[in-house]
Amino acid sequence: MTRSVTWRRLALSLSMLVLLAACGTGGEPDTDDAEPDVDDTEDVDEDADDPDGEDADDADGEDAIDDEDTELSGEITFTTLQLSPDFDEYLEGVIADFEAEHPEVEVQWTDLPFEGAQERLLADASAGTLADVVNLNPDLAFPLASEGEFVDLDDAGADVRDDYVEGAWDSFRYPGMDGAYGYPWYLSTEVTMYNTALLEEAGLDADDAPETFDELFDTARAVAENTDARGMHPALENRFVIDLVKLGVDITDEDATQATFNTPEAVAHVEELVSLYEDGAVSPDAVTEGHRQEIEAYQAGNIALFPSGPNFLNIIEENAPDIAETTQAAPQIEGPAGVTGMSVMGLMVPESTENPDAAHAFAQYMTNEENQLAFAEETLIFPSIVAALEDPMFTEPDEDGDFAEAISVAAAQLPDAANLRPVVVDDEVNNAIISNVQSAMLGDMTPEDALADAEDEVDAILERRTE
Repeated sequence: MTRSVTWRRLALSLSMLVLLAACGTGGEPDTDDAEPDVDDTEDVDEDADDPDGEDADDADGEDAIDDEDTELSGEITFTTLQLSPDFDEYLEGVIADFEAEHPEVEVQWTDLPFEGAQERLLADASAGTLADVVNLNPDLAFPLASEGEFVDLDDAGADVRDDYVEGAWDSFRYPGMDGAYGYPWYLSTEVTMYNTALLEEAGLDADDAPETFDELFDTARAVAENTDARGMHPALENRFVIDLVKLGVDITDEDATQATFNTPEAVAHVEELVSLYEDGAVSPDAVTEGHRQEIEAYQAGNIALFPSGPNFLNIIEENAPDIAETTQAAPQIEGPAGVTGMSVMGLMVPESTENPDAAHAFAQYMTNEENQLAFAEETLIFPSIVAALEDPMFTEPDEDGDFAEAISVAAAQLPDAANLRPVVVDDEVNNAIISNVQSAMLGDMTPEDALADAEDEVDAILERRTE
């Protein structure tokens, strides 16, 4: 189907950005991760087509059930995270359409605020009262999945699995567990935005954006040497772990019981960050700042390179139209591992559901091609259905210039993207790593010592969690 949409008129609540930041672009926390639109930078947080016919089976996931042969009935409950009131009309419309196709089914929708949601869901799981379909990202789902709360969709969703972006499906695989535990819903990924005026002032080809880490760092140095701006902002808390994964570094072992990131490749990367700082390509303040300060610096024309979600170009147009005028978008920086990051939100079906047929059918319906495209018309998210990413909405966006380019570049990356942020890298683990890297950049310890200390701290955290 052909669709067209004016993306600039679309806005997303802060809550959506927080959730997507928690997803892990590839997960990436702030973008890389699905990422719709926000107007107020002061509030920016660091952050399958299922024809009615195809339905999954019981909670044990032994055999897929064809919905044409099984009449659905009964009530199911559906819980989302902080999507109300912004998306009430859309979600209520999808629910009404599903109920119209299955007149014997009633869907009861509840939306939870993000704050305290994980604690609430853990309590519900303990009481056996989880909703029949639960909206979570891979990180938030991990504690529940590791306790066996969710149905393995490699079995129960086998008939629709190939409709989804492979990396999105695999983002709901967990250390030490077989299977995948979420139907992917909406996605985000970052692109590399850059200020062409600063590149030209630095004597660089403004149409030749950096594609690798080496090119990124060389460009940042050239800008710092030849202009009054800095080259880049490291945004360590959002980007460092993901960049290590792009460099081919495993953050933990396969079972996530021991840290493994203190490698020669990681040491070399920290040495490069230290060198960028010493060369003036990174400002002293930026070492301890996050994504919010990064976008502020880019909008002010103080940095030349800004890897982030395409929606942030919309914010830049609102707040700094002169900078937006000189901004171009290029594909995400790739490392030797050749992977591109994204963030994922999904729908899980608990083992405790008493109506698994309707639950799987509804989760597949909510995430099918038609409904994901309709959601993308409401706000700037990217669908997890491969066929949907080929829609003109993404390949030929109804926009002018660089915003359309950013959308199409981002969408083109997603079929081969992955959720790069390991689920065990929560705030506690991330802070243990980043605080030591910051010390290295500021000259308080060597890169070797910083990574050794960080690995020791993460090992202690992981050991405590397995006791």
